[in-house]
Order: sequence, then C-alpha cells, then structure tokens
Amino acid sequence: MNPSNPSSPGPSTSPTPPGTTDSSAEDGAGAREHASITAFRAALAEAGGTGRVVVLPSSVHTAALAAEALGCEVGAIANSLLFDAAGSPVLVLTSGRHRVDTAKVAAEQGLPPLKRATPEFVREHTGQVIGGVSPLAHPSPVPTYLDRALRDYPELWAAAGHPAAVFSTTYDELLALTGAREIEVG
Repeated sequence: MNPSNPSSPGPSTSPTPPGTTDSSAEDGAGAREHASITAFRAALAEAGGTGRVVVLPSSVHTAALAAEALGCEVGAIANSLLFDAAGSPVLVLTSGRHRVDTAKVAAEQGLPPLKRATPEFVREHTGQVIGGVSPLAHPSPVPTYLDRALRDYPELWAAAGHPAAVFSTTYDELLALTGAREIEVG
C-alpha cells in the first residue's frame, strides 16, 4: 500500500517479472540467500518497507538491462551512487535515465566536491559492494539525496544490498525509508 495514498496499490502488488526470482530464504536454485540480501531484507522490514526483493539474472549489470529484465522503463531504476565528499559519504539515488551533475549537486547542496568513491570506501560506508548498494541497511546513516525525476514512476526498483538483487518501492516510500533530501541531479 502506498502510504501517501491508501487507495492505490503499493509496490508489492505486481507479479514477479519473467526471468527473475522472487527472493525469500532461498534463491531460484535452492541455495541459501546471500547474507547481504538477508541483512537488507531485515532492514527493509524494520523500516516498514513493503516492497518485494527480486533476484535478477547475473547478466543484468546496468540500469538498462535491469529495466529490461523487470519489464519497466529505465527511468524507474533508482541507481544508488555513493560519492566521496572530502572523506565523507554522500548517497545520491538517481533515475536510471539520468547522469548526476556532481558539480551542480555539490554546489546546490553546500557539499565539498563529489568524487567517485573507491570500492573500499563504498564497502566501508555501506557494508555493500558497488553495483549492489541499497538505499538503506548501512552500518551508519549516510546523507542521502533523491532525484525528483523518480517521482514520475508509480513503481521503482532499487538495489537490495547485492548486485543481483533489487526491491520494489514507490517514490514516497523511498523518501520515507531514507529520509533523503529531494533534488534535481542534472
């Protein structure tokens, strides 16, 4: 149920997209779920999230490929981009149809210059790996910014703590789950 509109269906009402696995305790092959997905699932439930966790085929490693596998527009993919702002993490959740103008975001938000985070920096601040950084379930809170363009989609898909896992959500739910500040990224 969409918390801002109780009469509209929430993200958990759509079926599992073809070629994907609705993930719970086991993946599609019967193996145990990856620990990072399990940790994400617990954080999502604790935060009151209603979305479904879906495991995508391993060949899906871009927003465009994820959108194709999920049967949605690329703009409905909420990419989690962690930046290094003078040693502090900054997370930008952006539509798959956008590139982040880091100079603009830094200037408008009063942040130090945003530079690409190293894999070690990402793991240190999120507990996750590049390609699987979720909007939540980090060891410590990370300042988060949300691309307003994601509001254009009734259902969003974001990483679920592992490069092969995503979860469904809505813009309003993602905003509530993360406490993000809404911004224009381009």
